[in-house]
Amino acid sequence: MHQLVALDDSEPGWASLEFACREHPDDELTVVHAVDPTDSGYGEMAHLGPEGLLERQREAAEELLAEAEDRAAEYDCALETETVVGQPADAIVDYAVENGVDRIVVGSHGRTGFSRVLLGSVAERIARQAPVPVTIVR
Repeated sequence: MHQLVALDDSEPGWASLEFACREHPDDELTVVHAVDPTDSGYGEMAHLGPEGLLERQREAAEELLAEAEDRAAEYDCALETETVVGQPADAIVDYAVENGVDRIVVGSHGRTGFSRVLLGSVAERIARQAPVPVTIVR
């Protein structure tokens, strides 16, 4: 079975990785981090420009995915990693469809605050859009 773990740098995101490694160590696991070029900190876009911002986000994604590999190794769990660009829920669902993923594992929430209230949670959007089962981990 091919499982996709949608990872952001949050406690529920790390819990989803640990769940997948603990519960499905023999499955093919791909950890995917979505880089959203429209999501910038205050002033970053003006200071770095769109290309600079995307490059900084890609570098942060590489660090996050390297940490994911380290944490998975603690469970003797092998995984592949991938960075996708786009609105997180859409990019993750698209990746799952294009790569024959059988299940998506995602943390119950990543970012918090006003933007989550306005946009709905990424986990909720993935669960609604995905053509495969979705496990939401707290």
